[in-house]
Amino acid sequence: MVYKILSVIIMSILPIAELRGAIPLGLGLGLDPMVVIPLAIFFNALVFFPVFFGLSAIKDTILYRSKLVQRQLDRIHLKRGTVDKYGYLGLLLLVAIPLPFTGAYTGAMLAWLLGLDWKKSFLSITGGVVVAGLIVSSISLGVINFF
Repeated sequence: MVYKILSVIIMSILPIAELRGAIPLGLGLGLDPMVVIPLAIFFNALVFFPVFFGLSAIKDTILYRSKLVQRQLDRIHLKRGTVDKYGYLGLLLLVAIPLPFTGAYTGAMLAWLLGLDWKKSFLSITGGVVVAGLIVSSISLGVINFF
């Protein structure tokens, strides 16, 4: 039982898979949905902190002193107008889409790149993770009940 729960936790913090892989895995292993879903959502939302603050920690390294990297970052900051238009709701909606490259990792990187407030970003990303978790859970439970 412990290994099954640990498998769900590890899957929920892996890039790309995140909770889109963790919830079906946990349900497929026969774990109770009332354990799997909150566990996957909780650990997937926690991904925000190492990504957002990890990027902040390496900001002043040699990599970021490169002219090429600086030009790319400047281009990203110029596109901030689109983010300002949709705000934190746009960040929530991006993370809520249960497709590869639209999860908590992408949301945290985007929030950092655009210089958004970390508290508001975390709340938006957590909201998106909850919505994605509910969508994936509904689909997974529907498939399990169908068969």
